[in-house]
Amino acid sequence: MEALNCQGLACPQPVLRTKHFIESNSDLSEFTVIVDNAASAQNVVRFCESQGFSASLRQKGNDFEIEAVKSEESGSESIEEDLAKSDEKTLVLIPKDTMGFGDDVLGSGLILSFINTLNEMGDALWRLVFLNSGVKLTIEGAETLPAIQQLEAQGVSVLVCGTCLTHFDLLEQKRVGETTNMLDIVTSFQLAGKVISV
Repeated sequence: MEALNCQGLACPQPVLRTKHFIESNSDLSEFTVIVDNAASAQNVVRFCESQGFSASLRQKGNDFEIEAVKSEESGSESIEEDLAKSDEKTLVLIPKDTMGFGDDVLGSGLILSFINTLNEMGDALWRLVFLNSGVKLTIEGAETLPAIQQLEAQGVSVLVCGTCLTHFDLLEQKRVGETTNMLDIVTSFQLAGKVISV
């Protein structure tokens, strides 16, 4: 089985290396990726699965090993198919755990009110992306968590930056959404018909 060593690489390099590896080996049926942090491991697993591979993850000491095997089932929709629907998609980018500037107590109340009101966007709301301290809104105990979980249950896609979760040591406390990487975020901007940044 071919192996791709991505130890020591910062996000989104492990996913990008995996992407290039798959693209460069069109007849690839199985391979292994080695990373050294949990966020990258989750991102690589999700990417492999989106490319039509089944992926299993196991930890070996401080490293994580992902074994990917080509699946008979097809992967997710292609970017071209998604682009055809992009006019209908609104992405909301939430890069901090407060809203506005000047007073953090006021800002915390405003972001809570904002998230509690997002379902008023109806079917136009496609994806929420949480970055930097915004990831704190997705963890256990956050006042915003129930509203975000409800939106996800209604079909809204929720992406939470894995590098940011790791930076704040919150990866294990995340309770909603998919742990993501910068490649997914950049692709999301490309696919969205409209981007709102809070």
